[in-house]
Amino acid sequence: MPLSKKYLKSKPVCKVTFKVSKSTAQGAKRIFLVGEFNKWNTKNLPMQQLKDNSFSVTVDLEVGRDYQYRYLTDDGVWLNDSKADRYEYSAFAGGDNCVVTT
Repeated sequence: MPLSKKYLKSKPVCKVTFKVSKSTAQGAKRIFLVGEFNKWNTKNLPMQQLKDNSFSVTVDLEVGRDYQYRYLTDDGVWLNDSKADRYEYSAFAGGDNCVVTT
């Protein structure tokens, strides 16, 4: 699940593309990106399913910050990103959250 980052020269924004592979998606029909950048809303950042059955979404994030996030499938399964910049323990989640640094 690679993260890709594109920094804009015109403003302090990083376009971060989050991707979940077909094998990691485990047959999910929908996956949502959930994190600090959307106040952990489980429905407002749906990922687009691609032709190869992976999922992807691009989000504009403020540069110079760390953001915790995870993926949520339509079956209610939380997934972590194996290519996150790092992980932080969350007592609320009872496990690690992924972290992206911009």
